[in-house]
Amino acid sequence: MEMEFFNPVNWIWGLSLIALTIAIHATGVVVLALVTLNIRFRVTGRRLAPRHVIAMVIGLVGSTGLLLAILHGVEAAIWAAAYLWLGALDSPLEAILYSVDSLTTRGASGLKLPGHWRMMGALEAVGGMMLFGISTAFIFAMMQAYWPLLVRRR
Repeated sequence: MEMEFFNPVNWIWGLSLIALTIAIHATGVVVLALVTLNIRFRVTGRRLAPRHVIAMVIGLVGSTGLLLAILHGVEAAIWAAAYLWLGALDSPLEAILYSVDSLTTRGASGLKLPGHWRMMGALEAVGGMMLFGISTAFIFAMMQAYWPLLVRRR
């Protein structure tokens, strides 16, 4: 079991998938940032009623949250595909459940990877923490960007 921790294949796959999913996530966040920034510039010069600004901010944050959740799902599917391709898990359903469970660091599904792939599952959890941190930071930054519009309208 000790040697399984040092299995370089786990580390190569795990770190490569972390880099890939972070690049995908960063791309998605940049696209969302550009879209929401464009909306903010269009709204800044207008005189909208407070209820319209509130509804717009709620809609933007809600839709951003949904799009980020979809992005996390795509990233979990990439990990799941790797587990299937490597033969670490047998079925697509088990692979996606295990991946979502690991990515969210929930770890309660009861599914386990074979011993020589377990480090890869742990690395997915590391990557998932970073991905969710990026998403949380983005939503926080978005709220900060729109806060002046909400306050100004009061």
